[in-house]
Amino acid sequence: MSDAIQTLTRRLLPFAAAIGLVVIAAPAQARGPDGIADVAEKVIDAVVNISTSQNVDSKTSDNDKSDDSKGGQDRGSKRGANPQLPPDSPFSEFFDEFFKNRRGGPNSKGNSAHKVNSLGSGFIIDASGVVVTNNHVIADADEINVILNDGTKIKAELVGRDKKSDLAVLKFTPPEKKLTAVKFGDSDKLRLGEWVIAIGNPFSLGGSVTAGIVSARNRDINSGPYDNYIQTDAAINRGNSGGPLFNLDGDVIGVNTAIISPSGGSIGIGFAVPSKTVVGVVEQLRQFKEVRRGWLGVRIQQVTDEIGESLNIKPPRGALIAGVDEKGPAKPAGIEAGDVVIKFDGKDIKEMKDLPRAVADTAVGKAVDVVVIRKGKEETRKVTLGRLDDGDKPVEASLKSTAPPEADKPVTQKALGLDLAGLSKDLRTKYKIKDNVKGVVVVGVDNDSDAAEKRLSAGDVIVEVAQESVANAGDVKKRIDQLKKDGKKSVLLLVSNGNGELRFVALAVK
Repeated sequence: MSDAIQTLTRRLLPFAAAIGLVVIAAPAQARGPDGIADVAEKVIDAVVNISTSQNVDSKTSDNDKSDDSKGGQDRGSKRGANPQLPPDSPFSEFFDEFFKNRRGGPNSKGNSAHKVNSLGSGFIIDASGVVVTNNHVIADADEINVILNDGTKIKAELVGRDKKSDLAVLKFTPPEKKLTAVKFGDSDKLRLGEWVIAIGNPFSLGGSVTAGIVSARNRDINSGPYDNYIQTDAAINRGNSGGPLFNLDGDVIGVNTAIISPSGGSIGIGFAVPSKTVVGVVEQLRQFKEVRRGWLGVRIQQVTDEIGESLNIKPPRGALIAGVDEKGPAKPAGIEAGDVVIKFDGKDIKEMKDLPRAVADTAVGKAVDVVVIRKGKEETRKVTLGRLDDGDKPVEASLKSTAPPEADKPVTQKALGLDLAGLSKDLRTKYKIKDNVKGVVVVGVDNDSDAAEKRLSAGDVIVEVAQESVANAGDVKKRIDQLKKDGKKSVLLLVSNGNGELRFVALAVK
C-alpha cells in the first residue's frame, strides 16, 4: 500500500465510523497447512471412541465420575453442570440422556447401586483389533466397548495397563470388514512450531479433528515419575484422552492425555505422551501384560548452581547421587553418594529427571555403562539393572528433617549459621539419631541464615564437608575456613537425618 493510500485510509476511517459504515479487513490466511484434510481422511477410521461402564454404590459421588474424568484431564473443573443448549438443538436429546446416565439413581429393584458411564478415545495400531488408550479412560471399568468411526460398537477386553505412564492396551474381535490401523512416528524428531493434528471424542462428539502446533517438548506437569509430555495448542477437551496426536505424515507421535483448564474446556494447553514412550510401554503390555522397568537403586538430587560450583561442575548438569540402596544394583557397581551421573547407557543425563526416565526405559538385566563425575574426574561404572517393583518409584532425596526443634543446645562451634556439636549418647537420644549415623550434629540454626533457607534444622547430622568426612565440630570449621581461603563461593555438605537418609546441601560461604 502506498503512502498516499495509507494516509487516505486513516482519514476515512473516522468518517466511516461516524456514518455507520463497516470496514471489512482482508480475510486472514486459513489456519494450518493444506495437508490437514488429507491426513484426517487417511487416518480417521483408525480412531475409535472408548465407552466404559461401572457399577457403583450410591455412596460414591456422581460428580467424581464423568466422561474422561478418571484422573487424566482437567482435574480442577466443575463436572456436575449440564451444557446449556437451545431447546431446538439437535444435541439436546443426546446430552439429556448422557447426563441422566451420569447422575444415576435407584435401579428397577430399588437398590442404591447404579451404573456410571465414561467416554474417551483410542486408536487402532493393529488390524487384528488392538487399541491404545489412556489408563484413566478405562480404570475401574466393569465393561469396555470400542465404537468404530462408522458407529459399530464392539465389546473389548483389557490386555494390560500401566498407571505410571497412564497407558492401556485393549483387544477386540474385529468385524468382517478390514480395519484401518495407524503406525507410530518418531516423537524425538518433533520440532517446536511443527503442525500436529488431534482426533478424538470430545464431549462424546466422535471423529472430531483439531489442529495446532507443538508448543513445547519434555514438559513435566508433576503427574507421575516419568513426565515427558509434548505440549500442543491443538484443541483438546474432555473425551479426547487416549486419542492420537498425528504429524503431517499421518504417523502417531503422541497420545493425548491431559489439559490445563480452569473451566473444563480447551484453552490451548494440552499434553500428549510422546510416541517414543508409548511404543516401549505398548510392546511390554502386549508381551507381558505389564511393564517391567529397570532399577538402579539410588536416591538422587538436582545439581543446582550452588552444588555445581561446589563440585566444580560447569555448567551444572547430571543427577547427584544422595544415597545408594544397600540391596540395589548400584551398590556392587561401586556407585557412591556424591557421584554425579552425567551419562547412562550412552544417553546424556542433563538434569535429575533424565535419569529415572533412562533407567525405566532400559531392559531389566541389561549391563550398562554409567558415567559419573567423582571429585572432579569422570569414571565409568558397569551396572546390571534390577527390576523396579510396581510399588516402587524413583526416590528423590528428602529435604525435610524429622528431628524435633529443641531449645537447650550444647554449642561447641558455630559455622555458616549452624550451631554444631559432636555426637554424644545424650544427643543421639535427644534427636533420635541411629547408632550407624556418624558425623557432627546440628543443635541450632540461625533463622536468617542460608542454612535455615535450605531447611537444615536441629537433629540433622553433617557427615561430609566438601566430600571429606568430619568427626567433630572442629573438623567442620577447619574445612570451611580452608574453602574460604581457596575462594570458594559455596560449601557442599552431605547431611543425614536421624534415620540415616542422606542429602546434599550447598551453603553460601560468607
